[in-house]
Amino acid sequence: MASFVTEVLASSGKLEKDDLASKISKLSRKVDETKEEVSDMINKKYNEFIPSMDSAEELMDQVEAVSKDIDLLKSCIENEVQQNLHEAVTEYAKLKQQLEKNTVVISMLQHLQEFDTAMEEYHKTLQEKKYEAAAKQLGKARGSVEALKAWKNSELPLLKALSSEITVQRENLIYHLGEEWKKLAVWKLPPAKELNGMESFLMTALHLNSGESKEDKHTPNHLLYSVLQALAIQGELHKKIKLFGQVLLKYMLKPLIMYPSLLVEVGEQLEQGTVLSLHSEENQAEHPAPAEVYTKILIVLKTLHEHLFGSSIDDKKVSAILGDQIWEEMSDCIIRECLLYSIPTNSSQLAAYDTVIKETEDFENQLKDMGYLSGDSTDLLKYARNVNCHFASKKCQDVIVAARKLMTSEMHNTVKISPDYKLAIPKLPNPGGGSREKQEVKRSVQCDQQILENEKQLGQRTLCLPVCRISESVQQLMELAIKTLSEAVGSSPQCAFQLFYTTRNIFHLFYDVVPTYHKDNLLKFPHLAAIQHNNCMFLAHHLLTLGHQFRPHLPLKDGVAYFVDLVPGFRRLGAQCFVAQMNVQKAEMLERLSTARNFSNLDDEDNYSAASKAVRQVIHQLKRLGKVWQDVLPVNIYCKSMGTLLNTAISEMITKIMMLEDISTEDGERLHTLCQTIIEEGPLVFTPLPEENKNKKYQEEVPVYVKKWMTFKELSIVLHASLQEIVDRWAEGKGPLAQEFSSSEMKSLIRALFQNTDRRAIALTKIK
Repeated sequence: MASFVTEVLASSGKLEKDDLASKISKLSRKVDETKEEVSDMINKKYNEFIPSMDSAEELMDQVEAVSKDIDLLKSCIENEVQQNLHEAVTEYAKLKQQLEKNTVVISMLQHLQEFDTAMEEYHKTLQEKKYEAAAKQLGKARGSVEALKAWKNSELPLLKALSSEITVQRENLIYHLGEEWKKLAVWKLPPAKELNGMESFLMTALHLNSGESKEDKHTPNHLLYSVLQALAIQGELHKKIKLFGQVLLKYMLKPLIMYPSLLVEVGEQLEQGTVLSLHSEENQAEHPAPAEVYTKILIVLKTLHEHLFGSSIDDKKVSAILGDQIWEEMSDCIIRECLLYSIPTNSSQLAAYDTVIKETEDFENQLKDMGYLSGDSTDLLKYARNVNCHFASKKCQDVIVAARKLMTSEMHNTVKISPDYKLAIPKLPNPGGGSREKQEVKRSVQCDQQILENEKQLGQRTLCLPVCRISESVQQLMELAIKTLSEAVGSSPQCAFQLFYTTRNIFHLFYDVVPTYHKDNLLKFPHLAAIQHNNCMFLAHHLLTLGHQFRPHLPLKDGVAYFVDLVPGFRRLGAQCFVAQMNVQKAEMLERLSTARNFSNLDDEDNYSAASKAVRQVIHQLKRLGKVWQDVLPVNIYCKSMGTLLNTAISEMITKIMMLEDISTEDGERLHTLCQTIIEEGPLVFTPLPEENKNKKYQEEVPVYVKKWMTFKELSIVLHASLQEIVDRWAEGKGPLAQEFSSSEMKSLIRALFQNTDRRAIALTKIK
């Protein structure tokens, strides 16, 4: 090795370094000597004026010789030394490259050695069930393979074989860990197709097999920790716990939450260890109480914490991993199946709900102690604490559902409303606080009112509802609205606000739902149309004062309209419904009268029979309506409605008769008979009250309600009268006949009834 270095140094000219230095030193001395001699010569020549031609020439020769030596030395350095130096650098680079290649080979051999050692340790520890150590050794082997892959010149077939071996052994390790996991937690589950009810979950059981040995009771804990740690190293722990959590939720936790009669039992078995199983006890409750649900869940999670998830992996509890997987879905299930139904339905029960809030807090604190839960406040606890809002929302939802059920119920079940009817409003707290000063002010106001009172007082029934019938469902709807407003009194401002607007929504809903849902029946049955009219007027009547009765007790702003703004809409709704029914009845009546063949040529038996039948049908229709609306509509509305319909019938008859151009004597007699039928039977359709003796008053007031009644009576008289009688009833435009007909109408009727004679001409001249 020393001779090789010597050769390299010699070839690079390093050994000639001392020789060159000595030559340069000698040249330097010669230059100095020549410089001194030249200086001395110049000095003598120019200062001492001594001739020295010969010595000068010698000096010149000496300088030239020195210059040649310098050039020769320089040439030697440039040619030989530099060439040798370049060759030395090239040789050094080759040696360096060879050294680096050898270093890479040595490093690869070291990684292969580490891989082999790690795999041997892996197999050894795997057989000894030291899964954590096996996972670490497999990680080292994987690291060695990754290091080999980093070299570009690695042999690909070898790397593929090593990578394949790593993959195979990793799957082998995961398989062994899975088998150990199955031994630690063994599920007994019902078939998926049989999950139809609570009974199917009674087959669910979880066996937590610790595998304790008599010699070493600490072994199972070490094995459990080793399995969990190995799963974490392989990145499989979260997957295993996620699958476990899904099964736990589906087959154990959710059924325990949903079914009140389902309970959990913890047992110990010699071969199978701890067993969590489900059984049932008789429980009539439709939904479980929060305390019962919390107790059942804690039994399950505490048992799992003691036997499976109590250890920590990488400074994180395994129970926290399970909690992250199941908490959100479990808390949603508790809220949906338990807390939702525990919300009070009455404001008086809100104070007692603090117990549920405290139970929820204790439940979450125990979960935090075991590591299942982290954080200060969860959705579950927020839901429980926000009971006022949920109470209002639930109450509002229940109220709207109940209201809609009433609106879609049968309308024909009615109750009778009298002027003495009053809403049953519960006793409300005194908003004034009962202070002494306010009481004195109230007394002084009462005294002033007594002094200013008018002698003539309004009746006790002023502004009261008239006697009528309304749907029982509408009465219940009004009671529901009052009950909802009573709940709002004394509630929190937010709750009161929601309940108040829910009450308003009841009436908005009525306005939209009832006319739509009962649309066909309201047009088909006049009885229901009358009831709907009364319903709307009943609601409008009480909405006038409902807001003022509750206004002092609700925390609402002064600008709120309460319910008065709804009154015109309800009145309009009731009127529109009844007017639509009236139009239907009018259309039916006119259609029947259209079959009377315009009341012409009644001397023909067929024509008279058709006209008589039409009149009888109209009378029958009016009588039927009179019975249907009897004791339903208020008396004044009843009389106006019947009068309007009767007026429509006689107006149609008057129009048809007045259009006739020729009325024979027999036609006139038969027209008179038809008119007399209506005059005699028309008043009898006015029967607003069930007591017959009380209806006579309204039957005598027919002219008040039937606008054309007197016109029709005069027409009937004219059809049976002589020319002189007609002239007498005209009485020069002052008689009763002149009050109902114009002169042109009367002349036209005379021309139709009487032949063209002198007497008719004289009579026509008197009709002015």
